[in-house]
Amino acid sequence: MDLKILSIVWGVQDLDRAITFWCKALNYKLKRNPDLDFAILIPQNGQGMQLSLKLTSSEEPRRHHIDLITENQKEEVKRLLSIGAVKMQNWDYEQDADYVVLLDPEGNSFCVVQA
Repeated sequence: MDLKILSIVWGVQDLDRAITFWCKALNYKLKRNPDLDFAILIPQNGQGMQLSLKLTSSEEPRRHHIDLITENQKEEVKRLLSIGAVKMQNWDYEQDADYVVLLDPEGNSFCVVQA
């Protein structure tokens, strides 16, 4: 079997804001001009998985999650906070947790994992 992930699809309520945040957060760019309700982001250098953003009107919690990995978690968390992420409040971390839970500007959670 040769099945691979093409894209992660992220439900958002403000497509332009999500494009701006995730392009800055991941050093991505638009693959092509976005549709009114859908955009595809790809790595600037062409290497890696694409992230698709789908406009949704749902107020329900999103059932998606991205883990980002880095060699310098502290600096990356600081950078992400500076471009619009916020720390998840009241998260119950286990004692040896190697991750930090953040929220993107839409309120979607994601983790920054220390490599």
